[in-house]
Amino acid sequence: MNRAVSASNDLVIRTASPLDVQVLGAFGTLLVALHHKLDPQRFIETTRTTPANYTGFLERKISDPNAMLFVAEQGGILLGYVYGEMEGHDYMSLRGPAGVVHDLFVDASRRREGIGRLLIVTILSEIKARGAQRVVLSTAHQNKTAQQLLAALGFRATMIEMTRELKD
Repeated sequence: MNRAVSASNDLVIRTASPLDVQVLGAFGTLLVALHHKLDPQRFIETTRTTPANYTGFLERKISDPNAMLFVAEQGGILLGYVYGEMEGHDYMSLRGPAGVVHDLFVDASRRREGIGRLLIVTILSEIKARGAQRVVLSTAHQNKTAQQLLAALGFRATMIEMTRELKD
């Protein structure tokens, strides 16, 4: 389904296309780096192959009927993206069918302008249109800004991931 939402200042939220994946791979690499910076023990570090690997991953997701990938674009420039999937029962997560939002990224120079909110609202609309009654996602524990945005959009905390390193 191809959804487009116009906003002020010619900002458009639209379905990602194969032409977008190089930029999205770079954004995904920045997302990996951000998480690693927040907690280097928990999150993987970027490598020289991360951009190509992330690009290939998102390129495959564009044609996946269960996946949803939207971009924020203004004046022909991509500013961010949101990626999620429709998933069935997941006994590892102890949940029923749901839309699962995996990535939300907005270019650092454009954060706090409402772009992330528009991306989330768009994917929520798509998930609802596909028949899901629940949406789940995770944020890094240290990412209070994202948590505040998501809480303002009606999300509530339900799980706390805990990590322990098993070094000698």
